[in-house]
Amino acid sequence: MNLFNSLIVCILLLTACAQAPQRTEPAQPVAPPEQQAEAAPVLPNVELSGELIYEFLLTEIANQRGYKSLAVEGSTAMARKTRDPRLAKRAAQLAFESGDVNKSIAAFRQWQEIEPASPLAGRMLSSILLRGGKLDEAQLELAKVLKAEQANPGNAFMQIFQLVAPYPDKHAALKLMRNLAQPYPNIAEAHWSVAQLAQMTGNSGLALEEARQARNLRQNWDMAVSLEAQLLQKKTPQQGLELLRHYLSDYPDAREIRLQYARALLEQKQYKPSRDEFQRLAKDNPGNPDLAFAIALISLQLNDLQGAEAQLQQALSKGKKEQDTVQYYLGQLSEAKENEGEAMAHYREVKGGEYQFAAQLRVVYILNKRGKLEDAREYLRQIQANSNQQRVQLLLIEAQLLRDAKHAEDAYQVLQQGLVKLPNHPDLLYEAAMLADKTGRPEVFEQLMRKLIQIKPDHAHAYNALGYGMLERNERIPEAVGLVEKALQLAPDDVAIMDSVGWGYYRSGKLDESVKLLRRAFAGNPDPEIAAHLGEVLWARGDKEEAKKIWQDSLKANPGNVLLQAVIKKFIP
Repeated sequence: MNLFNSLIVCILLLTACAQAPQRTEPAQPVAPPEQQAEAAPVLPNVELSGELIYEFLLTEIANQRGYKSLAVEGSTAMARKTRDPRLAKRAAQLAFESGDVNKSIAAFRQWQEIEPASPLAGRMLSSILLRGGKLDEAQLELAKVLKAEQANPGNAFMQIFQLVAPYPDKHAALKLMRNLAQPYPNIAEAHWSVAQLAQMTGNSGLALEEARQARNLRQNWDMAVSLEAQLLQKKTPQQGLELLRHYLSDYPDAREIRLQYARALLEQKQYKPSRDEFQRLAKDNPGNPDLAFAIALISLQLNDLQGAEAQLQQALSKGKKEQDTVQYYLGQLSEAKENEGEAMAHYREVKGGEYQFAAQLRVVYILNKRGKLEDAREYLRQIQANSNQQRVQLLLIEAQLLRDAKHAEDAYQVLQQGLVKLPNHPDLLYEAAMLADKTGRPEVFEQLMRKLIQIKPDHAHAYNALGYGMLERNERIPEAVGLVEKALQLAPDDVAIMDSVGWGYYRSGKLDESVKLLRRAFAGNPDPEIAAHLGEVLWARGDKEEAKKIWQDSLKANPGNVLLQAVIKKFIP
């Protein structure tokens, strides 16, 4: 992932709360029975006898000692005998806590029978039925809940959505919600709930239609506008932006919608207006380090280094934003300002978190760039890897540093030592094989590449490297061509592999086929090596003027390229 993409992901993550607008009170998840308050129940005229107290204590002790089944049976029997709604509620609670779906359903039905006016009993029974996969029964109970909540059906729909949304079969959940919503065409929350579930099933057309109905019914409802804009953003992002902009012109204080608008602008790479919106939000929330951080990252993208630094320092001073993250991006900022010493100081302050490893690698890069190869290697060896992938990455980086310093033999030894501990890691095998070839060890190169192919039979570049190595040594040509052709089957659009196959056809005497494939490769990437190959094949076929032109044009674009110079000297002394 490049720097810009990581910046965007970071901003989108830290502003993810835009998906939950605040202008409407969110529906709360249904809590266990003892945590939900409701009107005092009508109590039966039952004497509190010593026998009753004894039975109650017995069930409670059984529950405390882990005899859940005994506690459920005892409490259910007491509720049935006394018809006391308090005992029925307690029996339902114990059944719920036991995790036994069938016993829970029975206990909640009993509570509902004893206290039919309790909306909590109906909601909880619906929840248990859903958990047990009894959607038809759950739908009947939820319809009762809606009927009982005639004074506020919108709130009831929001609560029902919380119950239904987690159901694994989203298509079945959508069908249930549509059935429940059908008798309530004028309730915005009913359409919103259907839209949400339609979105979960991938039915974007239905989702957009229902979201629009919800917004038409409640013009000032943030959640309906937010959902419609999200849906539009996927196919017609400009319409989504226009919807949010228009809504903000009518309701400028809709903070969560403004946050969503800022994020949407960012996703469309409209950096300047996106930053303007984030700055407006920050003005109203001056102590928010997340907003300061978002503005800083966008400023980095706009190359406003001074503005970015001010915002990052603000986020750092607040002490709430993850300090390691801020220090990492201050390091990135310092690098952009070409202040490598300051950058290293910031990177060294990254003591943990998701950017620690990346920060440590930047220190290695800067040390090496300043000519301190041994310091870079020493620092590299002190980095604590958290996975085999990171261990391999550290080895590959050290080998690359040595290769860049023209110490290919040392680089090869580093990778060989790594293979002792991680003998089957594909990346390590591939790079070690390539260095074996570079350091004059063709047998080791072939051995490692064949091992890699055995471990990863779909590794196109292993086939290509092995076959191309044979072609360059002009040995076992039929086998070599077969290997590079296999590579091209696995990666048909890879121009480097096309070049190998074209070169293989040249070695096989198939000049026309070679030229055809090399032209495709060169059109995909006018690389000087491909130019050298294409020119040589054209020359061999008799098209010498075209070969000269390709070589000269490529040399002009890549002055000093050794391979091109060698080929030209070979044919034009």
